[in-house]
Amino acid sequence: MSTKSLTKLLKDKVGEISFGGFLRGARTMRDMSQVEMADFLGMARGTLCDIEKGRQNVSIDLAWKIAKKCNLPEILAVEYAIQDQLKKSGLKLKVEVRKSS
Repeated sequence: MSTKSLTKLLKDKVGEISFGGFLRGARTMRDMSQVEMADFLGMARGTLCDIEKGRQNVSIDLAWKIAKKCNLPEILAVEYAIQDQLKKSGLKLKVEVRKSS
């Protein structure tokens, strides 16, 4: 399935996705607790909880690293992280991330 198809499927099923929602989905698909996922990612459980709840945004670099470690589409992770930052800034902009040629 292409990244674009996956994005559309996710939006159709659950609406707009945040990086936190993306990460929570990955965690629950793996049937991991927050403690287990936080240990796997090398972060505190509270930090993971804040990310999943949208109280803490992640950098583009961290989004990429988390996606890579979890074997998730890095492009989607980066797109969601940037979109979260735009939303937090109050900017009504949309972003689509693609691989450069």
